[in-house]
Amino acid sequence: MHQLRFLGLLLAVSAPALAQTPAAPSAGLAPLTVEKIMRDQAQWLGTAPSNVYWGEDGRTIYFNWNPEKNRRDSLYQVAASSAGAPRKVSPREQRELPASSGEYDQAYTRKVYEKEGDIYLLDLKTRKVRRVTNTAERETDPAFAMRGRMVSYMRAQNLYTWDPATGETTQRTDFRKGSKPANSQPTDKSERFLRAQQLALFDVIRQKDQDRQARERQQKALARLRPKAIWIGQQAVDNLQLSPDGRYVTYTLVQEPAAEKVALVPSFVTASGFTEDISTRTKVGAPQTAYELGVYDLARDTTFVLGYRELKGLDEQPAYRKEYQLPAKAPMPADSAKAAATKASQPKPATELRRVQPFGPFWSEDGQRAFLVVRSADNKDRWIVALDPVSQKITLLDRQRDEAWINGPGIGYGAGNVGWMPDNRRIWFQSEESGYSHLYTVDVTSGQKKALTSGKFEVQKAELSRDKKTWYLTANATHPGVQHFYHLPLEGGALRQITTRDGANEATVSPDGRQLAVRYSYTNKPWELYLMDNKPGAKMQQLTHSTTPEFESYAWRDPEIITIKARDGADVYARLYRPANPTAQGPAVIFVHGAGYLQNAHKWWSQYSREYMFHNLLVDKGYTVLDIDYRGSAGYGRDVRTGIYRYMGGKDLTDHVDGAKLLAEKYGVSAQRIGIYGGSYGGFITLMAMFTQPDVFRAGAALRSVTDWAHYNHGYTDNILNEPYNDSVAYARSSPIYYANGLKGALLMCHGMVDTNVHFQDIVRLSQRLIELKKENWELAVYPVEDHGFVEPSSWTDEYKRILKLFETNLKPGSPATGGASSGGN
Repeated sequence: MHQLRFLGLLLAVSAPALAQTPAAPSAGLAPLTVEKIMRDQAQWLGTAPSNVYWGEDGRTIYFNWNPEKNRRDSLYQVAASSAGAPRKVSPREQRELPASSGEYDQAYTRKVYEKEGDIYLLDLKTRKVRRVTNTAERETDPAFAMRGRMVSYMRAQNLYTWDPATGETTQRTDFRKGSKPANSQPTDKSERFLRAQQLALFDVIRQKDQDRQARERQQKALARLRPKAIWIGQQAVDNLQLSPDGRYVTYTLVQEPAAEKVALVPSFVTASGFTEDISTRTKVGAPQTAYELGVYDLARDTTFVLGYRELKGLDEQPAYRKEYQLPAKAPMPADSAKAAATKASQPKPATELRRVQPFGPFWSEDGQRAFLVVRSADNKDRWIVALDPVSQKITLLDRQRDEAWINGPGIGYGAGNVGWMPDNRRIWFQSEESGYSHLYTVDVTSGQKKALTSGKFEVQKAELSRDKKTWYLTANATHPGVQHFYHLPLEGGALRQITTRDGANEATVSPDGRQLAVRYSYTNKPWELYLMDNKPGAKMQQLTHSTTPEFESYAWRDPEIITIKARDGADVYARLYRPANPTAQGPAVIFVHGAGYLQNAHKWWSQYSREYMFHNLLVDKGYTVLDIDYRGSAGYGRDVRTGIYRYMGGKDLTDHVDGAKLLAEKYGVSAQRIGIYGGSYGGFITLMAMFTQPDVFRAGAALRSVTDWAHYNHGYTDNILNEPYNDSVAYARSSPIYYANGLKGALLMCHGMVDTNVHFQDIVRLSQRLIELKKENWELAVYPVEDHGFVEPSSWTDEYKRILKLFETNLKPGSPATGGASSGGN
């Protein structure tokens, strides 16, 4: 038999234990170990309260919690008046509780909601619940219709209404798959002659034909009492709405693309003992779903599909396309990576209208007006338009364009945070027009637009109070890494800060607006639930205590928030962890958070709790740790968010290089002993750092990393790099696999084998590339039962033992100072 030898390739799930005794820890502190940090978090850290909401009576706060350290969280409740000890809600009580989500009528006297596939109506005054449906089929999307007189809902892609006064249910639409049946009457001349001849010759045939026509007349008469049959071919229907006056039904037609090749992820360790394939997704650039807005005019008994041809900028193509409009004899780019990727034929200038996706309509409370949010498929445009279903016309109210992509707090990739002002004449929405997400209004009659908030901060959440007099906002107005709850007058003005503690304050307002349930955390204090009055500076009363005595026995550090002056002059925020008595020319580790668009250099408890604790362990061992909110991170406005457009591994990477330089120049770190690590996007940056900045980073651990963006999903990648066949240069300069030859330092790669997000295939392809390049100072540790986010404590423990060993082997004094670094593996 042939033997296959993988250079540097380590297929292992266990590693020998490393000595974990801290180097001169502070007196009285419980020593940290990888085993301790990576245990089941519920067992030793505790489980924070989550999914907080108020009971409809405003007297009770509900939330998910797990103080008993069970396998799953349970629903708890606490009285808001006495603020006593929380208690678990029994299964019987849960069955009787209304759903936490739903829709209220305009006066907030009733609530309609779905629970376990059926629809219910709750009277908020009497607390009585009426069951609207009780079927085997699932009903969804309940709403109030006909100005509150009816309840509407969806069943099997059709719209129904229920009348609370009579109990009558009415089917409002009749969508049918396929094509409308052809007319039974012949159209061919010869066929018409033969039919007439048959009817003239045979009495039996003539009588049967007369009976058939009588039945058809009767069916047409009955059909007038039923909705019009709407044939939709192979499309699906979603977002069914009845206009407030009952005249129009609007709906979204969804056309899935023809069957495309889908990546399969094999699962090797299964209960069956057989390898089982998991069907995941297509790759970036595959055909995408198409959407249209249909309108059914019940008064005219007609349907139409809304058109957008007159929409301003619909034919405007992205600016990057001009780079590919080269002269016929222009030479190929000299850079080998770019040349490899631009061999595909370069696209011709496109003049076609771009595809769009409509969201809405959103009807005013008086039912007189409606608007849509329309987004281009390439996410470079968002339009807000007034809709007139009578004339089948739309009128532009606001356009936001970004040559990168539209996103941001309150904007997202859908309709975003939008609604009607109380005057039923103005629309409110959030936009990054100024560079930061702020709150705006626009008048649908005059087109006049007004900013209600402004400044170099983000409005991260906005909603109107129930009395329509005050805005409730969450914003980082005092510091990018602090979130407070604010009041704002309806027409704008000065923000009125309600919460006072630095950190993050996630406030949920009681139904009467008098109290707040606040989920609060600080840098070194995990999330807890508090109660306070909805007034500036009110006292916060703690309702939960989630952390364990063992967790509390260690003095967790409060890292300093610093700014790094990047090479282009930008201020880049970062968390800095330093030993109490740092060693001159000591080692340092830079952590790269995942997701790209995510914030971690802030003053609240990190979602990277294990990494935060690992950083404390590293500091105990004499490391300085830097955690950077690099370009592309959330919390800092549009220009930071889009700073990676068409070049991932550009400014986001140089921000880390500039951070390494600051560590050496200001904090006494040895420039020869800096490591880097991170997962997902952080793993991608680690690979780019090790491949393109080998003299800056001596060792790196890349976890669940994207190695080639052409193999990632469409929804994320297309926004940043466009399609690979249209912008091949962006993919070539952004994908680590093209730069693998630059590896000098020690590289550890870790990946779950059933990763349905960043597929295991990604790291396998890079491994083959490293083998062919004859690189030896790398290793791959694989985890057979893990998806993208690890679950098993044993996997977490193994992974971080390897990371620690990598750094201890290569960064500590006594390790080699120049080439030939060790990966630290077995």
